[in-house]
Amino acid sequence: MSEERMSNALEQLKTISDADYAKIKGMVNVVKPFRSVLHKTPDDYGMTGWEDIFFPAEDGVPLEGWYIPAKGGESDKLVIFNHALPMCRAGFQGHFGEPWSTYDAVEIDFVIQMKHLTDAGYNVLAYDIRNHGRSGASNNGVSGIGQIEWRDCVGVKKYVDNHPRLGKMKVGLYSQCMGGNSQYEAINRRPDLFENVSCLCSPMVVSMRAIYRAFSELQSVDQYLDLLDFELLKAGAFLMDEMTPQLSAHGVKMPVLMVQVKDDAWTKNPEDAQKTFDLLGSKEKELLWIEGTTRRFKDGYNYFGRYPKKIIGFFDKYMK
Repeated sequence: MSEERMSNALEQLKTISDADYAKIKGMVNVVKPFRSVLHKTPDDYGMTGWEDIFFPAEDGVPLEGWYIPAKGGESDKLVIFNHALPMCRAGFQGHFGEPWSTYDAVEIDFVIQMKHLTDAGYNVLAYDIRNHGRSGASNNGVSGIGQIEWRDCVGVKKYVDNHPRLGKMKVGLYSQCMGGNSQYEAINRRPDLFENVSCLCSPMVVSMRAIYRAFSELQSVDQYLDLLDFELLKAGAFLMDEMTPQLSAHGVKMPVLMVQVKDDAWTKNPEDAQKTFDLLGSKEKELLWIEGTTRRFKDGYNYFGRYPKKIIGFFDKYMK
């Protein structure tokens, strides 16, 4: 954080009202996610032969997940599936009430999305990112929105590569929001590990400055972004301009389908998503806009569950 911005933040701290300071502190808590629970499993949709799996991240944090074979028996195609903050491999339980409903009082169902994939002939490996679901904790529970979690993406890919069966499969990635940011960072840092990946579906990746600009405007505290960065620093988090997929997008070279809510009320779209998309190093890339809604949680993360044709078609194009 620059000396000028730090000085401005300290001055803002002297004059901000208690009510507005509480809003800033609340936004900082976004990077200290509470855990979602496994409110559904593959059994809920009749998927069979699945199993719990366990493996370490690159730095040793224990991660947990599911391996779900394709309908009718294991195929030669594997989709590695991850999730957004503050979700888990099963999705999100806003319909359960607090604390989840403080984000949005809706259910997000990722398990139905795994059902779409297995019905289409794909094996699925879905896992909880650190500090989420049933995976281990790290960094005092603080999320780096990709700047730490890339180590999980490396860990799961190493697990797959070293597995006697999974290591022989064609691999695609479905990496969402914070999980997508993490995936971009992992690919950029370890291109050798991901050079054999067929394609990447990348829903809802986001820059935290865009998130914080939108949230602060909604709460009428957008003049305090320097103070917000200072509070992130104090919390042990990264600065908002460090938590963005745009810093590593150039390293992503495989075919990409990005999915975004065009008029997302919680970020600065279409500008943020368009910039990330333009920075991708991929020769083959497509940006799918979800239109007619402003709701990131209800309509963005549930898109694949409701409308699987486009995303299944993308995987089919590059993996079959």
